Amino acid sequence: MSTLPIGTIQPMTVSRTIDTGYVLTKDGHDALVHHNDTESELEVNQQVDAFLYNDKKGNLIATTILPNVWMDVYDWAEVVEVMPHLGVFVNIGIAKEMLVSKDDLPFFEKVWPKPGDKLFVTLGKDQKGRLLALPATEGIVAREVEFAPEELMKQTVSGTVYLTDKEGSAIITTDYHRGFIHRTERKTEPRLGEFVQGRVIDVKDDGSINVSLRPLKQDSMESDADVILKHLEASNGVIPFSDKSDPEDILGTFQISKAAFKRALGRLFKEGKIEQREGKTYLK
Repeated sequence: MSTLPIGTIQPMTVSRTIDTGYVLTKDGHDALVHHNDTESELEVNQQVDAFLYNDKKGNLIATTILPNVWMDVYDWAEVVEVMPHLGVFVNIGIAKEMLVSKDDLPFFEKVWPKPGDKLFVTLGKDQKGRLLALPATEGIVAREVEFAPEELMKQTVSGTVYLTDKEGSAIITTDYHRGFIHRTERKTEPRLGEFVQGRVIDVKDDGSINVSLRPLKQDSMESDADVILKHLEASNGVIPFSDKSDPEDILGTFQISKAAFKRALGRLFKEGKIEQREGKTYLK
């Protein structure tokens, strides 16, 4: 068995040609390069950089088409396939697609990435020594991102979700700033790996930013009011909510904050469409 480390890029020497490609050698260990794993013809004794991995039979395979992700090197990798019982496969720039295990994905599959989404990953190994793509931890992201300037306040930013949990979603923006989207600042929960666009609502002292995916208050009030009306119509004209209701109950039902809920109620009151009695809201 080879002692050359898979998941790494190694300087190697072309030792001979074979029908299917070339044999590369380093420190007495061989690795096969198939013809479709090199961008040009190789010559015996030529020095090349090669990325190493194992095929399904455990054979050591090399490619001189270098990936953008390898051991301890992080970059974005596009999701190409989703398999609920396994995880998702990503393209790191070579023919072999790498698995991101379901153990490293959110518990709820509804926020798993879809094909075309991107994950910020490096390579690692499972307990059997097989290569996996591993999503970046918060510590790694902190090392990779840039300090956000105060001038970003109220600006529009775009980024990719690298973390999602019950409190909200975290993104890396296109300018490599870390952004956090609180659950009250979105109408639907974005997927891991989804590309989103929002506006900066706070630039924090630690150089990160808070981002909202919701429209401005004056623009969101109408749509929030429509949501409340639809709930009323679907509930025979009455809902057990008022401007005194619990913020968590409001968020769980309408996916808006209590402040936004109260603004929308106020609009509906002024329009004469609703009334409140005994902690409930009624459709007129």
